Amino acid sequence: MSANLPSLQGKVAIITGASRGIGRAIAQELASYGASIVVNYASSSAAADSLVAEITAAGGEAIALQADVSQIDQVEALFNAVIDKYKRIDILVNNAGITRDTLLLRMKPEDWQAVINLNLTGVFLCTRAASKVMLKQRSGRIINIASVAGQMGNPGQANYSAAKAGVIGFTKTVAKELAPRGITVNAVSPGFITTDMTSNLNNTEEILKYIPLGRYGQPEEVAGMVRFLAADPAAAYITGQVFNVDGGMVMA
Repeated sequence: MSANLPSLQGKVAIITGASRGIGRAIAQELASYGASIVVNYASSSAAADSLVAEITAAGGEAIALQADVSQIDQVEALFNAVIDKYKRIDILVNNAGITRDTLLLRMKPEDWQAVINLNLTGVFLCTRAASKVMLKQRSGRIINIASVAGQMGNPGQANYSAAKAGVIGFTKTVAKELAPRGITVNAVSPGFITTDMTSNLNNTEEILKYIPLGRYGQPEEVAGMVRFLAADPAAAYITGQVFNVDGGMVMA
């Protein structure tokens, strides 16, 4: 940990969908700055347990908790378990997400709904649960992982783009609602990041033409932005903002 960057020592951070990809990198980053990490996962128990083992082996604190964050009863159980153990929640990173890509006319209603349920409703359920705790603390950091697809659209991703656009609008509204109690709410919008989600793309050369930096990003580069937004006092005066980590794809 750099002496020039704020510590997260004593902070409790919940990262949804943290067992792999961007979520895993975020968990590792926040843990390296001293936060106690709640590794939420839906089904990848082995990956979640390995992440917890990695963090604790490095001297950090972490636990793994299973929950499908699109389900209200499981969200309530997740947050109750965190409060029972740690008595507080300082950072929530809404990262869990899925894709069900296909063109609009081929998209089945169940594929539309599954993406909306996890990528948008899950953000609502977790944010509502966390805000109840943060309001009593009069402090907190909520960071929503959106996507450039929610700003520019992407063929074959009507469901995903709609959900991520919803996350951006949700972020701005909730930021205004929670600001009087010292809680900040921001969004990070990754572009094309090297993860399992992008590993099957077969048009990489075409995609790179639209990325000024000429490469895919790394999960650690998204995690660095999240860590900054989680820091206090470094990001204490930033709320309701969307930060693109996209190699310059979207410039507005």
